[in-house]
Amino acid sequence: MSDAPASVQMGQRVRITTFIMRWLMPICLVLMALGFAAVEPRILSEANLLNIATQASYLVVFAAAQMVVILTRGFDLSLGMCVSSVSVLVALIMTGIVEANPESLALAIFLSVCAGIVFGALVGAFNGFCVSVLHVNPFIATLGTLNICYGIASTISGGRPVFGVPREFSNLVYSGEVFGISAPIIIAAAILIIIHLILTRTVFGRGFYILGSNPQAAKVAGLPSRLYLTYAYVICSVLAAVGAMLLTARTGSGEPNLGGNITLESIAAAVIGGVSLRGGIGGVPAVLLGAVFVTVLSNGMNLTRIDGNVQMIVLGCVVIAAVFVDRIRTK
Repeated sequence: MSDAPASVQMGQRVRITTFIMRWLMPICLVLMALGFAAVEPRILSEANLLNIATQASYLVVFAAAQMVVILTRGFDLSLGMCVSSVSVLVALIMTGIVEANPESLALAIFLSVCAGIVFGALVGAFNGFCVSVLHVNPFIATLGTLNICYGIASTISGGRPVFGVPREFSNLVYSGEVFGISAPIIIAAAILIIIHLILTRTVFGRGFYILGSNPQAAKVAGLPSRLYLTYAYVICSVLAAVGAMLLTARTGSGEPNLGGNITLESIAAAVIGGVSLRGGIGGVPAVLLGAVFVTVLSNGMNLTRIDGNVQMIVLGCVVIAAVFVDRIRTK
């Protein structure tokens, strides 16, 4: 009988800790926004909030891509360079077809988009093959693919940006609006809805959680683990390709260095939002929250004129803190 009060106290402590962990990030987001606003009131202006929403729409696509892989206890270091390769490839195909036949603009856009998605799928399939079949550590496998994609982007572009992307493509994918909502936000929202429905409403999607939370149980249950790992990396790279085309439309050119810090930011957004690096925990709401947090952090530091190098230090510290919080939450 003496153990009953102790059990009750333990249960209450667990519930309190769970509540704090669940609301810690939203509270930190609000406090951070208010702190930046106290220094620079423009941060809460309507124009800047719209800018934050647009910027977050790009990051949320990459964070969602990273999340699918992280759910299976992996991550994709090649995502940024995959973005660069797709950007250059899409721009080259689009400009090449339009220069040969200016009347075939629609065909050029269609073929270049298809080529970008196929390339992304091939990159993901290669990563999945290395991880699931060859049993190469995800860190090493995707690090190798990072260099391959970097070499491809630099080779086919000659190390220079590919200019001449049709303005119609940018108008459609970047500056287009529906009921006053910009195209990037609509596309990102559609991707999030689709990913959320797949992960929560289908047996296929739940398989990623089972594989990540308990690989042995997934094997005993007859889940085709190798196939699911490959699917995870393919989905990740295809989403990266879609994000690459969104960024290409924004810049109006194919950029061999477009990937930049996208890999770090995508992992940061996913982990900060609550996607566990231990696998099997996370979802679209976590990705959305993390992407908004990273975007507000970056936007606030830009408006308050914090040096870019210092911003990288801050982001790195935030990622480490998020991993530490994830460890406590999982424990």
